[in-house]
Amino acid sequence: MLRRQFLAIPAFALGVARAKPLNLKISGLKTFVVNVGSVNWVFVKVYTNQGLTGLGEGSITSKEATLSQAIMEHERFLEGKDPTDIEALWQGMYRYPRWRGGPILNSAISAVEIALWDILGKALDQPIYKLLGGATRRRIRMYKDVGSTVEAFQQAKAEGYTAAKSGFIAIDKGIVVPSYATREAAKRVAAVRAAVGDDFDIAIDAHGQLTTVMAIDFCTRVEELRPLFVEEPTQLEDLGELAHLRSKTKVPLATGERSFTKYGFNEFCNRHLVDYIQPDVCHAGGILELKKIGVLAETNRVEMAPHNPQSEVSTLASLHVDATTPSATIQEYSPNKAPWILDLFNGGAVKVKNGFAELPDRPGLGVDLNEKVAAEHPYKPINRPNNVFLDGAVADH
Repeated sequence: MLRRQFLAIPAFALGVARAKPLNLKISGLKTFVVNVGSVNWVFVKVYTNQGLTGLGEGSITSKEATLSQAIMEHERFLEGKDPTDIEALWQGMYRYPRWRGGPILNSAISAVEIALWDILGKALDQPIYKLLGGATRRRIRMYKDVGSTVEAFQQAKAEGYTAAKSGFIAIDKGIVVPSYATREAAKRVAAVRAAVGDDFDIAIDAHGQLTTVMAIDFCTRVEELRPLFVEEPTQLEDLGELAHLRSKTKVPLATGERSFTKYGFNEFCNRHLVDYIQPDVCHAGGILELKKIGVLAETNRVEMAPHNPQSEVSTLASLHVDATTPSATIQEYSPNKAPWILDLFNGGAVKVKNGFAELPDRPGLGVDLNEKVAAEHPYKPINRPNNVFLDGAVADH
């Protein structure tokens, strides 16, 4: 083969070609649902005939038991197939069923797909990002999820972070009073800005809790405070609502944690409805789909800030994509350093220093699940808060 022909072959294709002689076949799947207090994490292990296993995550709030079953529904399709045929298997899982899309099905596919990449990386003794084209940056900027107090943001800054995010919307005891919710939220943001200074980025998570009127009111109130972005200021059902808000405010907007695949992000990017898209690797379709979404963002000069309130598995899967994707300018991070959670991941693998993550350096995903520790923290049903307006009508959450 001529050198120029060799260099023209994508890194992913080369990796698959090198893994073929291993004659890997998928032999089974197993799910693990681990309770972490207010949430449950959902993991899958994909087993092969050669003893290699892959680890993936699809954690989704309130529907974890259903998701676990949805993951296992793929076992009969996957058994006996080559786990390195990642694109073909993704296409089959997504397109063969008559019903496609949605949070459960996409999260199940995402979990399996992440595990397939883990197998490929281990088979080739390479970190996943090396198989996606290699690093486009030396380190990855992180923003930390924190509480909405001044002290929480000051602590993040003291730890070396240059950005942090919180949900500032003021809702007391599950009762939404629109004027109070937005007015008090803006005051909280102002107090944080005064405490952390002009050069620390404040990200605001509206969490889909705002009506259209509330969204316009809040976004215009905080414009002068220069937030990094206001996340999920509207609901997903009507992109016209987002376009309407866009026309009313100059504050940077972000959304995408509840959107799926490249198809769900096309309008956001092509119409420039937001400044940041926030796909979640556990829901949007997995590692390669997150990479494709990042390319869509890059094409339209939109930045990508992947959503990630989950475990080290989700964080590492995101970091592998961030490392290779020019549009991925900042990564959400919710560190949980409880001793038993570190034990769950055999000490952990995410390395963050002064607000930046180091590039993953272990083969595959770079982390393993301790099944014994997982079994000690079994699934517990979790109910999300039920917010209402003063008249008792259901409010978004």
